[in-house]
Amino acid sequence: MSKEMRAMAETARNSSFRLAATGNEERNQLLRAVAAALEKRKEDIFRANAADIEAARAAGIAAQLIHRLKFDEKKLHDVTDGLRALAEMEDPIHRVTVCMELAEGLQMTRVTCPIGVIGVIFESRPDALVQIAGLCLKSGNAVLLKGGVEALRTNTVLSEIICEETVRTGFPAQGWIALLRSREEVAEMLEMDDLIDLIIPRGSNAFVRYIMDHTRIPVLGHSSGICHLYLDRSADPEMAARLAVDAKTQYPAACNAAETLLVHDLAQEALVRACRALVDAGVRLKADDAAREKLQAAGIETDSLCETDYGTEYGDLVMNVHLVDSEEAAIAHINRYGSHHTDCIVTEDPAAAEQFFALVDSAGVYHNVSTRFADGYRYGFGAEVGISTGKIHARGPMGLEGLCSYKYILRGNGDCVADFSAGRRQFTHIDRMEKKG
Repeated sequence: MSKEMRAMAETARNSSFRLAATGNEERNQLLRAVAAALEKRKEDIFRANAADIEAARAAGIAAQLIHRLKFDEKKLHDVTDGLRALAEMEDPIHRVTVCMELAEGLQMTRVTCPIGVIGVIFESRPDALVQIAGLCLKSGNAVLLKGGVEALRTNTVLSEIICEETVRTGFPAQGWIALLRSREEVAEMLEMDDLIDLIIPRGSNAFVRYIMDHTRIPVLGHSSGICHLYLDRSADPEMAARLAVDAKTQYPAACNAAETLLVHDLAQEALVRACRALVDAGVRLKADDAAREKLQAAGIETDSLCETDYGTEYGDLVMNVHLVDSEEAAIAHINRYGSHHTDCIVTEDPAAAEQFFALVDSAGVYHNVSTRFADGYRYGFGAEVGISTGKIHARGPMGLEGLCSYKYILRGNGDCVADFSAGRRQFTHIDRMEKKG
């Protein structure tokens, strides 16, 4: 392991302790300063980004990835607005969530605190660097960032601006952010379970699985985004068509884009309307035999599908169509083939929606809305560092709250357990938490 990488992680670790002790306004001032500095240095950012894009095109990188690589005026506006919005949000740390009198004069509180040092490995979008850095700063976490090599020039300028503002403003936790530049550094970071508290990978299924298999550090992320849109027997056909198109085509490469359209076999009109709208939007449909027969009768051409297609994340304008004979069958299909990310029922029956909420085992379970709403910004979290499909610590879009843990603080005056064991003192266990509302 290189001395440089070890030193970088140790600096982040030491900085994380000071960062955890900062006040909300100190962190807010740095967020605002970084936003202003990004605007002031925008031409430097745009030049670096143009060089990244030129190199990506020369290397034959797909147009879709080049689109994600672009950092222009709109992206600058989005990230600076996001930083300023974070500065206006409530402090996620130092927040008391439990206050209990254990005995007379002995008080226990549970207080939110940062996780510590987080390693984030993300895809080609350089705007993600600013969003992730902002979330980590606001939540009091030090962060080691590794973006895609195709965005290295842009990410370097962005990270330099953040580091320079940290120094210029005299922020008390210097070294809270650092940029990794090579795959070798990522491999070294994965070995530092003594210095790094959490790894958040953002990328392909194979990449996330690789990270999970090559580190002892806890990993939070999702290995796939196989989302479903289920049209129940009472689904409104017009709504079904609109939601299907949005869930599949609004951003096909997103992890919250729907990959399979499940349809109750009695929802004939909803099936035809939704599939026709999808085809008109440029989607290639892969349908089971029963669905193909009904759609062919309506003049809609489809390809056949096989069982492995149900577990495929296309990330493209391709969608499965599968007929089911009941809501229970749709739920069973989702829980078997889905990735526990986001799944939606389209229905006019409230009871059907409630059953769907109760039985679908996913981080996001929706009724009559597009799966594309599974996003930290859209949830009002100020952005996200990633989406977790697990159930431990954080689930769904991971914003400020997901970047926090908690500690128990006990205040007393020479209290000893022996006094309670001998019966000289008694526990009271009185809830002293102020109730709101």
